[in-house]
Amino acid sequence: MTMRRDDAAPSENGASTEHSDRKPLGRFTAFAQKAAQLSGRPAAFIAAVAIIVVWGVTGPIFGYSDTWQLLINTGTTIVTFLMVFLIQHTQNRDTLALQVKLDELIIAMQGARNKVAAAEDLCDADLEALHETFRERAAETLGRPAQRRTEREHP
Repeated sequence: MTMRRDDAAPSENGASTEHSDRKPLGRFTAFAQKAAQLSGRPAAFIAAVAIIVVWGVTGPIFGYSDTWQLLINTGTTIVTFLMVFLIQHTQNRDTLALQVKLDELIIAMQGARNKVAAAEDLCDADLEALHETFRERAAETLGRPAQRRTEREHP
């Protein structure tokens, strides 16, 4: 397996300088990434639990009124609605970056079929057919060691 090397030299901190002219992230992307990162921390979970506890404790004070219930329902609905879009944006971006990295590995490997590198662009039927092809190849590969073992034991 031969890998090709790009001309990108690592900088002093070990990072590649190949993309030193990268454009900065857009404002929404930067915000979405930071929001997703912060919302996944234990502190965010503790803050959410604290809000629920405070809401629950104030129930008797407000007589468990409709307004009291509406406050938590509306608040959680709004947060959930907004988080879906932020997390989806971040997930789409991460998936695309991962796909690009996999494409680079596939293209760099001698003997690999470059057609697979662009599999995400295939129609559903072609993608399913390619998946089935690789499933069959995997089954054949997994069956070979057992078949060889059987042939050795029972010539």
